[in-house]
Amino acid sequence: MGEPGDQPALIGLDSERRETRISYPELDHLADGVAAGLIDRGYQPGDRIALLAANSIAQVAVLLGGMRAGVVVVPVNYRFPAEMIAYVIEDCGARLIFHDLECASCLPPAVTAVALDGDEGLSGFISAERYLPYLPGKHDPALMLYTSGSTGRPKGVLLSHASQLWVAKVRQTEGSLANERAVIAAPLYHMNALALVFLSLSSQSTTILLPRFEAALYIDAIQRYRATWLTAVPPMVAMLMNTGDILAKSDLSSVRVVRMGSAPVSAQLLEQIHELLPNARVINAYGTTEGSPVVFTQPPNEQATPPLSLGVAHPAVNIRLRNEKGELSDQGVLELKSPGLMLGYHSRSKSSAIFTEDGYYITGDVFYRNAEGFYFFVGRHDDMFNCGGENVWPGEIERLLERHDKVQQACVVPIEDDVKGYKPVAFVVPSHGAETGEEELKNFTLEHAPAYRHPRRIWTVESLPLAATNKIDRRALIDEARRRLQN
Repeated sequence: MGEPGDQPALIGLDSERRETRISYPELDHLADGVAAGLIDRGYQPGDRIALLAANSIAQVAVLLGGMRAGVVVVPVNYRFPAEMIAYVIEDCGARLIFHDLECASCLPPAVTAVALDGDEGLSGFISAERYLPYLPGKHDPALMLYTSGSTGRPKGVLLSHASQLWVAKVRQTEGSLANERAVIAAPLYHMNALALVFLSLSSQSTTILLPRFEAALYIDAIQRYRATWLTAVPPMVAMLMNTGDILAKSDLSSVRVVRMGSAPVSAQLLEQIHELLPNARVINAYGTTEGSPVVFTQPPNEQATPPLSLGVAHPAVNIRLRNEKGELSDQGVLELKSPGLMLGYHSRSKSSAIFTEDGYYITGDVFYRNAEGFYFFVGRHDDMFNCGGENVWPGEIERLLERHDKVQQACVVPIEDDVKGYKPVAFVVPSHGAETGEEELKNFTLEHAPAYRHPRRIWTVESLPLAATNKIDRRALIDEARRRLQN
């Protein structure tokens, strides 16, 4: 690993495309200043400090400085409503909140707050005093990331220093980013972006950091800095495809790798990515906050990975599938064990139903493994519903709809039915320039799948709503479907 010298560690862009650069020595000095400032003010190892801000260089410095001081850093979803933010701050027990000015109105009272931006920013907090960096034990927590809370109160996922170091080292052995320029637009309160920051910094490469995902800004950043490495979720890429003239006039030929994660990628979207970025290798990845982004990998031989497969089991991870009868099977809920696992949920016993007696994390995600050992995502176990006595997986219907040449994206949700219990309905985003009707798509599903799977209604929309983690907001679509059916 070479000396980074004065090369940018991070290039931060704001929404007006103004840039701020920081070199590795400068970032190291700033993180040390944050750590010293925390220690000078009496914060102890294990204390919680919260981060409530859009992506920024200052935010990364606080992440690193907090971990050096031994406090537990809690990145909070600033898109949560104020009531939910207050709940997370209280639940984690944060004694201090670092925030940007945009989030100032969401700060709960009676908790010390430090602004990351504005006239003073971090300069009034950092200290030049020398300090001894915290030496963590094997099970000492470094981070607490909260789940989205779409089906209830969000839960704090405790992640150790050791697990984050293990993830970065394992991912480096698979492919260092030393000669890459990565773009991060996903929020740093989400593991997708956080793990990439750690990988990029440990590879001593340059990362372009955007405050949030905006399609035009994202395209501009790729072109402006000749970015080579992207990480994204499928809805983000789908939004890029719909930027029309902006995309057509842009040169994205520098991109060599696109790592898709956090949500399933469709065959048609995968094909469109290859057309848009012909020089790029597309990695269909999987990971969870609780179980780390190291789960699957590409086979060590020359065997090609099927297009929609996540790959084979990673050699450093123990994986098994358990069916509804509780038996090990080729299709079932994924259970995994590795050094990247979370310590547990904050304020919850590790002996709860999320871990098996022998220490495997139960993901709740259903997979299928073929005869060659390749894994394919089927759907969330919680997403499955019963229609007239038949189990229906929304993901299977979505993949079928996305096989239609006029459909770019599809999302299927269940709606209550007096006779069937639940029935599937669908929202689809048409391919660029395509026009399709509801009956055409209904007939397509009836032709290629059992009748109980066909969506009873199919609505065409310009885009699918995204939740705070940039995944499709299924709850919002269920509410929208109910509204449409009542009209």
